[in-house]
Amino acid sequence: MSTENAPLRGLTEIYRYLRRNETPIYVIMPTPFNLMGLDQWVGGLEYVNYFDIFDGRHPRVFLPTQTEAQDFRSMEDVGNYLVDHAEFRARAQSQKPGMALFVQFDEKTEELCEEIGLTIALPSNDLRNRLDSKIETTRLGNEAGVASAPNIMGEANTFGELIKLAERAGLGNDLVVQTPYGDSGRTTFFIKSREDWDKNSSKMTGQQLKIMKRLNHLPGTIEGCATRHGTLVGPVMTDITGFEEITPYKGGWCGNDISPGILPDGVPEKVRDMARKFGDRLYQEGYKGVFCIDFLLDTDTNEVYLGELNPRISGASPPTNLITSTYGGCPLFLFHLMEFMEVEYEIDIDEVQSRWNDYDHWTQLILKQTDDKVELITKAPQSGVWQMQDDGEIEFLRPSHSINTLGDENEAFYLRVYGVGEFCYHGADLGCLLARGRMQSDDRELLDRATDWNKAIKAEFKSVPLSPSTHVTLPSDMTAGKWF
Repeated sequence: MSTENAPLRGLTEIYRYLRRNETPIYVIMPTPFNLMGLDQWVGGLEYVNYFDIFDGRHPRVFLPTQTEAQDFRSMEDVGNYLVDHAEFRARAQSQKPGMALFVQFDEKTEELCEEIGLTIALPSNDLRNRLDSKIETTRLGNEAGVASAPNIMGEANTFGELIKLAERAGLGNDLVVQTPYGDSGRTTFFIKSREDWDKNSSKMTGQQLKIMKRLNHLPGTIEGCATRHGTLVGPVMTDITGFEEITPYKGGWCGNDISPGILPDGVPEKVRDMARKFGDRLYQEGYKGVFCIDFLLDTDTNEVYLGELNPRISGASPPTNLITSTYGGCPLFLFHLMEFMEVEYEIDIDEVQSRWNDYDHWTQLILKQTDDKVELITKAPQSGVWQMQDDGEIEFLRPSHSINTLGDENEAFYLRVYGVGEFCYHGADLGCLLARGRMQSDDRELLDRATDWNKAIKAEFKSVPLSPSTHVTLPSDMTAGKWF
C-alpha cells in the first residue's frame, strides 16, 4: 500500500485513510477475540478463523470448511492450517496482495504467506523469538533504564547451586525462578526449600535461569505500540490470576481488571513511563507495532518492576482497544497498522496519548473448564450480550459483534470458543466475558458478581459422556485451553 500524496496529518486523515482501505487485511486466528471490532475501523479487513463463535452470523468472518479433526500442538499450527487451507489460498490469490495478522506464527507461516503473496504485518519470527526470552527482556530493560525485580542470571543444576547464586546477589532464600521461554503460569517456579526444587528441577536444569527475590507484589499488564513517532501506551491493567473457580491452573491467567483506583497514586504514571521507555528501546532493536509487558508493583515500597515481554498481539489487546476507542476515540492498534502500511503520517503523539489516560472500570474474565472430564457438548451459550438478573440467572439479550454495545453493569459481552458438537476438556477455554465495572476487590479477591457470571455462563453448557468408540483429538498440553 502506498500514497503519492502528502503525509496524513492528524487522526481525522488517518481514520479516513483506513476506512477507505481496499488492501485485504486478514486476521488469521482461532477466533476474532484478539482484534474484535477492528473491522469497524478498517476497510478490507476480514477475520479468518477456526472456531465458528458467531454461528455464521458475522459478515466479516471467513471459516474454511473443516473435513476432519485437527491435532493442533501450538497456536502456530492453527495459523498454518488456516493459511494453507485450499479455500483460503484460493480466496487470497483471487484478490490483490494483502497483509496478514497472527497471534503466534513461525518460519513455516512466513513461507506459506510468501507463497500466496501475503505480507505478515508483524515483526519477523526470528526477532520475536529472540525478544521473547525473559533473559533478553531483562537485558533490554536494563539498557532502557527499566528495572526488573532484584535478580541474578545463571544456571543451576542442583538446589545448592541455586542457593549460591541467590546468596551472591543477596536475594534471600524465598525465590522466584523463571526459564527463558514460555507462559509465565507454567515456567515460573516458587522455590523456598529443597522439596520445592526437587518437585520442579527437571523443568529448570540445563537452562539459563532468571532468579529473583520473591516480593509482596501486585501483578499487572500494559500494552504499547512502538512507532516511528515514539511509543504509545494503553490502559494500565491489573491481572486476575489463579482463582480455582475460573481456571484449573495454579497461578493461571483468569483475565484483567481495568480499574485505575486499584493502584496507588502515581503508580499508573510509573507504569506508562516504563512501557514508553521499553517500547522506544524495542524500536531501536528493529521491533515495531504492538507489544505487551507484565509489570510487578512491590506493595511494600510502591516500586514498579518489569516482568516479562509478550512481543505480539496478546490477550491484553481486546481491553486495550476497547478502552482506547471508547474513551479516546481511537484504538491503539490503528497505529500498529500505520507502521506496516507504506504511508507517511504525522501525529501529535502527546495529544493522542493524553486521550487514553482517563477511563472507567472494566473487566475481562477468561473462563476455563475446571472439571476434569472430556465430554461432547450438546448445548452452548451464544456469543453476544447477556444480562444478569437479581437472582443470579442470566438471559441472552441480543447477538453482537462489538464489546462496546453494553448498557450497564448487569450486562456482559460473552465470546464463546467451543460449541455444540465439539469436545470440552480439563483446562479448555470456554470463552471470554467482558463487562463494565470491577470483578476483583482491592484485596485481589473475586467479587460476587465475578463468581456469579462464571457459574451462570458455565451452567449454559450441557455435555454428555463419550461412548467407548468415540475418538477424540484434543490440543496438547502446550496449548490446552489457550486460544487467546
